[in-house]
Amino acid sequence: MQIAVLGAGAWGTALAIRFADRHQIRLWSREQSEVDAMRADRENKRFLPGLAFPASLQVESELATAIRDVALILIVTPLAGLRPTLQQLAKLGNKAPVLWACKGLEAGTMQLPHQVAEEELDPTIARGMLSGPSFAQEVAAGKPAAVTIAASDAAFARLVVEELNTNVLRLYASADLVGVEIGAAVKNVLAIAAGVCDGLDLGLNARAALLTRGLAEMARFGVALGARAETFMGLAGIGDLMLTATGDLSRNRRVGLLLAEGKSLNDILVHLGHVAEGVPTAKEVLRQADAMGIEMPITRAVCQMLFENQPVQAIIGELMGRAPKMENAH
Repeated sequence: MQIAVLGAGAWGTALAIRFADRHQIRLWSREQSEVDAMRADRENKRFLPGLAFPASLQVESELATAIRDVALILIVTPLAGLRPTLQQLAKLGNKAPVLWACKGLEAGTMQLPHQVAEEELDPTIARGMLSGPSFAQEVAAGKPAAVTIAASDAAFARLVVEELNTNVLRLYASADLVGVEIGAAVKNVLAIAAGVCDGLDLGLNARAALLTRGLAEMARFGVALGARAETFMGLAGIGDLMLTATGDLSRNRRVGLLLAEGKSLNDILVHLGHVAEGVPTAKEVLRQADAMGIEMPITRAVCQMLFENQPVQAIIGELMGRAPKMENAH
């Protein structure tokens, strides 16, 4: 089928390459210079150098052209780009189903992606999310991975899985859209904390404890927002958390490593040159948690390090100095 992938960063390009194994793909970027370069090079030298585009992948700069007669639209922008992209689609009269791979809570509104979509999409349009433990470079290179397609309409999720599943990118369907979105958002915050832990050389024991308690924090937050607890034991929860918090390709983990070196947030973001969604997400998750009375000490610690210039060692000391309690207690 014909699919439009909107967003030509590393992840959007990787998914476009992978799904081109079975489908005709139009990869859209709003930057004409990037489109010209990708057309000439038949690769994305900026984000995925050395990974050639299949013949079934075309690059477009005009959104109307990219979505013309497509059977599915996949939005792979930073979360800040989701709402304006949906608004553009609405202006163009789009009726094709929409998936997003945007992760986080929208700055200012604290809304999850599906809540943004509810405000901007025609209610008759099927929609859902793609998320799971996957680094763009490995997916584009054809290394095995498994991700989740989540939609409130379970039949739609299963249909998308059947259409997009490949022999190297295995897809699973989920009806817990809220849970998958929460896992995608909070794991990036926890990955920053894990990067700090590793950067300070606190050891593997400390990292295991951090991630275990972080997973409990993620599930507590998710269940309060209507997610299913079991979702956090799957690909979109513990699976994505393990990868993002420990993998060297993780931008959010790198934020934590640089925090441990004493770098400022501004210097870190300049150094990365890519979006690290855990940074804006941490602030919104904590705002939402505080508003609902949900205890999230690791998320709070990350915010103190990122936005309050609190010394990393002091924050770690505060976390370790919290009063002991039963493991299943908040």
